[in-house]
Amino acid sequence: MEKIYSDNQNACKLAKACPETVQFLMNYSKSLNIVTYNNIQFENNLN
Repeated sequence: MEKIYSDNQNACKLAKACPETVQFLMNYSKSLNIVTYNNIQFENNLN
């Protein structure tokens, strides 16, 4: 088991994002509003 996990760990690489990208995604997630009405979901982006 240990041998399998150590081989797969070397194949995985972390992605790096610039601070502007992270800030954009954080602001977008804060402005996203999801409303459920009669089992229908409406997604609103509050500017």
